[in-house]
Amino acid sequence: MNKSVPACRITGVGANLPERVVTNLDLEGMVDTSDEWIVTRTGISQRRIADEGTTLYDLALPAAREALDTAGVKAEELDLIICATATQDRYFPSTACVIGHGLGSGDAPAFDISAACSGFIYGSSIINQYFKGGVTKHALLVASEIYSRIVNWKDRSTCVLFGDAAAAVVFSATDGPEGLIDTCIRSNGEYGSFLTGGAITRTGDPLAGALPSMGEDYFIGMKGNQTFKIAVKSMCDVAQRILKDNGMSVADVDMVIPHQANIRIISAVGKSLGLPEEKVYANIQRYGNTSAATIPLALYEAQKEGRVKKGDVVLMVAFGGGLTWGASLMRL
Repeated sequence: MNKSVPACRITGVGANLPERVVTNLDLEGMVDTSDEWIVTRTGISQRRIADEGTTLYDLALPAAREALDTAGVKAEELDLIICATATQDRYFPSTACVIGHGLGSGDAPAFDISAACSGFIYGSSIINQYFKGGVTKHALLVASEIYSRIVNWKDRSTCVLFGDAAAAVVFSATDGPEGLIDTCIRSNGEYGSFLTGGAITRTGDPLAGALPSMGEDYFIGMKGNQTFKIAVKSMCDVAQRILKDNGMSVADVDMVIPHQANIRIISAVGKSLGLPEEKVYANIQRYGNTSAATIPLALYEAQKEGRVKKGDVVLMVAFGGGLTWGASLMRL
């Protein structure tokens, strides 16, 4: 049994969403689909889409500032900045570095991580190790995604699923009972073909100045049935493992915040774990799948709605392209 004392806790959460709302009725005019079909199979009614020209940084910065304000932490007090994203504006500089500059965080180390929809869990796990090492007092984890860039708006099987959003969390050192109890992250590249996107090809001689091109592989591709099965199994397995490792059971959990990929996946995970519907948080109907941003955005809203409060045990679980999956367990 893991008896580790929490080294960090969440002190601030922020979020930022594009203003543009795209409803299922809007999509009916773009692809061969219907509101009934989308709601029945995914639970999604609408999603937010970033305007053309909006950068990942544009979405991320307000979320980061709100998280810092809520935490009462100044940017120059940050010891670490991580941005979880699969849709960065450029290869380098990292989005995290640009966010740090925008915040005025000085020379705090900053880097991006790419674990697709598991990005927030992966980032939390990394940050937890920094705090356990005793080298960090405050850390910022930003999850920002603009998936509308890599969605094929002619593919009705995928374009209805995704939305754009940013959410951020400040972690601070703690010596009390509240905090991040444990994390568990996993991957298996054998199933990488189940969920793909963003491939850029280069033709011709690179030394002759050939430019990269975007083919069909650039857009999100998903094997829906296979993804559904492994998503449910992987999230349930990692949820049960992290609880067992820490001498806890599902009965000890006040709220599960799962990755918001599909309402059927969310419901299947809740039922498999034996949880009542009110203990499994969902906001997918309003935002769709915002990848790494789904869990911190859901936490942000759950707090605003009073669904979770100080002292509650919250279990967060996710899966994403890679395939990656993981869980984090915390007492707020």
